[in-house]
Amino acid sequence: MAEIKEYQLFINGEWRTSTSGDTIDIVNPSTEDIVARVQNGTAEEAIEALQAADKAQKEWKKLPARSRAELLYKLADEIKANSDYLAELLVKEQGKLLKVAKMEVAVTASFIEYACEGARRIEGDIIPSDNPNEQIWIQKIPRGVVVAITAWNFPLALAGRKLGPALVAGNTIVIKPTSETPLATLELGNLANKVGIPAGVINILTGPGRAMGNALVESPICKMVTMTGSTPVGQQIARNAAQNLTHVQLELGGKAPFIVFEDADIDAAVASALHSRFDNCGQVCTCNERMYIHEDIYETFMEKFITATKALKVGDPMLDDTDMGPKVNASELKHMEHLVAVSIEEGATVATGGKRPEGSQFEKGYWFEPTVLTNVKQDMTIVHEESFGPILPVLKFKTFEEVIGYANDCEYGLAAMVFTNNMNTIMKCNDELEYGEIYVNRGHGEQHQGFHNGYKLSGSGGEDGKYGFEQYMEKKTFYIKHKA
Repeated sequence: MAEIKEYQLFINGEWRTSTSGDTIDIVNPSTEDIVARVQNGTAEEAIEALQAADKAQKEWKKLPARSRAELLYKLADEIKANSDYLAELLVKEQGKLLKVAKMEVAVTASFIEYACEGARRIEGDIIPSDNPNEQIWIQKIPRGVVVAITAWNFPLALAGRKLGPALVAGNTIVIKPTSETPLATLELGNLANKVGIPAGVINILTGPGRAMGNALVESPICKMVTMTGSTPVGQQIARNAAQNLTHVQLELGGKAPFIVFEDADIDAAVASALHSRFDNCGQVCTCNERMYIHEDIYETFMEKFITATKALKVGDPMLDDTDMGPKVNASELKHMEHLVAVSIEEGATVATGGKRPEGSQFEKGYWFEPTVLTNVKQDMTIVHEESFGPILPVLKFKTFEEVIGYANDCEYGLAAMVFTNNMNTIMKCNDELEYGEIYVNRGHGEQHQGFHNGYKLSGSGGEDGKYGFEQYMEKKTFYIKHKA
């Protein structure tokens, strides 16, 4: 039996064993084997990490932004140099395909590199005053200590997405990955030390959200919380941070509609719908969560889509020809089974999938078949509750007004996808869809220079691009009176 590696807490540039004496087992979703153990940190250790970050930030912010970026470029290079090792860790802890894990490692590095490119673009303003012999200067400054709480579906990329702009802007950071998938993120501690990032600038903690997470968010040392995860957890974080009026940036749940109009390129729409639902076993916040097909093309579209879905290969995520791996844990698997059972009770039909796949290779692990539900009505549970897994309800529509009403009938507002070759329809969708991110004639997948933000219960603040970078900075205004 392979030796089980034990990870410690990364505080002030050092690896520390938690005083709790407890550890958390990290389980491989494909095999249910324990692949590592991490520390079950305490609230007291969360405060120690915040204090270390606060102390380090006083010197870190004094470095020119370009100097901070030069260190982070080195970190990105180390991430790329360790791509194979980090990717295999991601497969073991989260169950994603190896090819997707390699992409995640590359994206992690590029998130950091993109932030570094902004080091010379931190710009303020000089504004005329109403008073004579006076100017108004507005300067952008770092907030201080940033707490980053990441989700389990893309743990390393989310760490890079937050770490890059936070540090380039002059903040320091305490990262708390989820207990399901902390391993690749913890490895960033070793890489940070290797490239010479000062102690305390990056801290990485593992432990329960109710104790450690609350301590991080509620402390007055924390000047910003950036969190990716579920809406209920995000709401609790916002409540906890409110006592200090701490700035909170949240990227939360989604229930993205995928709308295919009658003039769409059907083959392109089928291909995009497939990857936008079943990539990473459907565990993507911008995934195709409910699909609306115009009645004129419904039969043709569904014949092609069901055929393509049935052809997907579920299996070992380390193999190149695998299309979909397992769910992340047993709880998520039970949720899939529950959603299918409720959908059937409410009148939906399972067109394909709907259960754990058969075969000895699936006796262990958290496997679920790619699933398509038809005969779905707008008021069904599956149309409104985020599945975050490989289950797709499909509905038919007649008119533009009808489908826009269906799409906006949702408490989330993160992403939407639209397929049409009619520019008038595109512009009407732009005006009427209540979503922060809309993809036209392609599937999901944002870019670094864009802005990733949600409406309604999908979050607040947003990430990426120049607007996301600004989340990590405060503004300070000077009124400069001078002699003529």
